[in-house]
Amino acid sequence: MEKVTAGRDKLLDFAPKFAELNDDVLFGDIWANESILSVKQRCVLTVTALISSGILDSSLEFHLKNAKNNGVTKEEMAEIITHIAFYVGWPKAWAAFNFAKKIYEEE
Repeated sequence: MEKVTAGRDKLLDFAPKFAELNDDVLFGDIWANESILSVKQRCVLTVTALISSGILDSSLEFHLKNAKNNGVTKEEMAEIITHIAFYVGWPKAWAAFNFAKKIYEEE
């Protein structure tokens, strides 16, 4: 996974500690640890958590792209969203499909 610098890019002047934790701990230490979960598995879990929480914005878009880039296929993503729709709510699934369809149709 590419080094993430979004925290520093967007918040360094306003919230430097948060920026550091975002870039170095969350996207550094946590995402880099593949001893138990692969990056692909972390992508699936993160997308599922975001959709479940109703975070249907640029964060979901980023993580859907990340999932695609780390080997989650269109068919897998469609199945993931279909499966969780029964647990998280139909409207959240529809919103997630709108993002996923756009991302997986991009080449």
